[in-house]
This record gives sequence, structure tokens and C-alpha cells, in this order.
Amino acid sequence: MRLSTLRMAWRNLGRNRRRTGLALTSIAVGQIALLAMAGLMNDYTEKIVDVITGPLMGDVQMHVPEWRDERAMDMAIPDLASRLAEIQRDPAVKTAFARIYAPALAAPAEKAYVVVVTGVDPDAETREGGLIEGVAAKPGEGRVLFGRNAADRLGLKAGDEVVVVGQGADGIPADRRYVVAGIVTSSVDLVNRQGLIMSLSDAQAMFSLADQAHELVVRAKTREEADALAARLAASPRFKDLEILPWYEVVKGMKRMVDMMDYSVLFVLIFVFVAAVAGVANTMLMSTFERVREFGMLLALGSRPWRIVGMIFAEAAALGLLGAVVGTILGCALVGVTSWTGIDMAAWGGEAAKDFSFQGMRLPLLVYPWLKLSDVLVGVGAVTATSILSAVWPAAIAARLEPVEALRK
Repeated sequence: MRLSTLRMAWRNLGRNRRRTGLALTSIAVGQIALLAMAGLMNDYTEKIVDVITGPLMGDVQMHVPEWRDERAMDMAIPDLASRLAEIQRDPAVKTAFARIYAPALAAPAEKAYVVVVTGVDPDAETREGGLIEGVAAKPGEGRVLFGRNAADRLGLKAGDEVVVVGQGADGIPADRRYVVAGIVTSSVDLVNRQGLIMSLSDAQAMFSLADQAHELVVRAKTREEADALAARLAASPRFKDLEILPWYEVVKGMKRMVDMMDYSVLFVLIFVFVAAVAGVANTMLMSTFERVREFGMLLALGSRPWRIVGMIFAEAAALGLLGAVVGTILGCALVGVTSWTGIDMAAWGGEAAKDFSFQGMRLPLLVYPWLKLSDVLVGVGAVTATSILSAVWPAAIAARLEPVEALRK
């Protein structure tokens, strides 16, 4: 395409500045919306996956088949110590630990309340991403932790004594007296509302599960290794009697929610397409009809139709690209500011939103948006391509013009 054609195309955009400005505004607003949504979803999706794979799920889970459906006390994984040692020999494993789950009654005084006992490895679970991450008072040796809401309901505080009554895997009732070591607030809603956390060794002793556990939680060194790790463990003869699943197979509802967040960005991208098509097509169509006589004169003076078509496409591309660039600058600035200040979505829903949870997990409500290079390139590329496609109809009209008829209009 000749340089003179590009100059003419650029100059033509300034003929009707109001119309051009409206088209640029619609494209820029669409690009800003796309980048804002992409930045928000990038951080929110990552935080949700961290919540799922962090305190509760891990990257891979292992159970006795059908335990997840029946939750029977005697459906426990045997040979726990040797199996954990085998898992930790895999080079992709960051950490692996066991848990015991059991319903029980907690009686701080005369009344008893239903709780869910979780037996954990205190050293592993107080580390980053653990069920009781950062908790100073560890459970063990007759000391237990209570979830915030459960402790409030039972009227418990650190230092109080509580009797826990349950039934062992052998069917024999069991009761023990424990000291409340501390009250915890977890991202796992079940822990907050009904949670009683004791050490794995205490839980094994109380529920007659020596060297056994209901669940093995495995964390990979990187999230990308989780699928391959689950496949290797499932193929090992040592674990052929266990159900081994990556996290998204355990909580399929959460996986669908994460996928829907990706679709939300796609919906905004469609909005950007519509804004680009509406803005550019209208601008180019009106501009073409206004310049019919001018095109006729150019054709009469010897210009070829392809040059006029090229000029229209160049105008459309310039209009779309300019709108996308303006929108990208403003969108990146918006994301940059909110990535520093954060967005507190709990403030949108008031007090009720602060304990918002889904499938037993408290969802993150404070996000810090961020962008990937692909987010910017997708928007700019989509707008530019759509702008060029939007010029096909006006270009087709100009290509079919006859010089004599065009000069009469």
C-alpha cells in the first residue's frame, strides 16, 4: 500500500471529528472493560485455586474407594507411614500428609454439641497453605483447636477443658478430655463452623486407627505437575487399592466455577467485538457515502478501485488500532491503580459477604488485579481484526462505483 494512500486515510479520519470520536470512545471503553475484567479474573481465579488446593484439597488426594461417598470410620488407608514415605520419594512432590475425619460430640459443660474432628499433622498443616497455617498453638498431647464459630457456640476459649465423645473404627465408643489450645479462623468454612482439630496421633489413638488415616493430601512442587503426579501415583502397584484424584476431580463444582470465570472474560471480549463493529462499520459506511463524488473523481483521474478499497481498509484499521491503544493505556492504568489499592468485594455485599463460602470454602473477597501480556494483545488484535472486517461492506460499495455515476451524486 502506497504511503500517500495511508496519509489520505489518516487525514480522512479527521473530517468528521465527532463521529470519529464516538467510534474511538466505544472501542476504547470496550478495551478498558476487557482489561479490567481480565485483571480481576486473573487474580480472583488464582486465589480461588489457591484456596482449593491450599488448606483443603492439595493438588492430589488419595482415599479408599467410596470413602468420599460413605465417610465410614473403618474405610481408612492402612500402612500409612510406609505409603507416605513412598509418596515423598517422587521428585514432583512438595509435601504429603494424612488426615482423619470423624463426627463427634464436644461437651464443655452439661450440653454437648456436634463437631467434626479433623486429625492433622501439626508440623505440616501449620506451614504455608496448611489447614491451620500460621497458628502458634499447635494441637497435640491432649491439646486441641476449635474453629471460630464453633468456639463461640460452645462458649470456649483458650485454656478451657472439653470432653469429646465419638466412636472408633472398631465400633467401640470413645471419649477423651482435651484442653483447648487455641481458637482458629480458617479459609475452610467447615473448620470455622464445626471444626475441632487435633493431632493425627491423638485422633489415631481416640478412634482406633493406628497407622491409618482417611485421606492422604499431596502437594506438587508446581501446579502444572499435578496431573502427571496423580497419574504416576495411580499407576504405582503400591497404591492400586486407593482412589487417586487431582483436585478438580474431587470438587467438580469448584472447577466449573473456575471455568465460568474464563467465560466471563470471553463475554466481555464479545462486547468489545460488538463495540468495534458498531463503531467502525457505522463510521466507515457514513464516510463512504459522503465521499462518493470524491471517489468518482479519483477513479476518473485514473486511480484504480483497489487503491480506494485499500484506503477504506487503512482508515478502519487506523480507527480500530487507535481506539484499542487508547483503551489499553487507560485500562492498564486502571488495573495498575487497583493492583496497588486492591478491590474489597466484601464491601459490595456488606456484613453478609464477609463469611461468603461455597462448598465449604471461604472465597477470597480482596483481590489485586494484574494483567498478562496476552490479555493486552488479545484485545488489541481482536479490535484491529474486527475493524478491518467491519470495513468489508463499505469497501465493497466503493469498489463497485462507476466514475460517471459517482460524479453525478
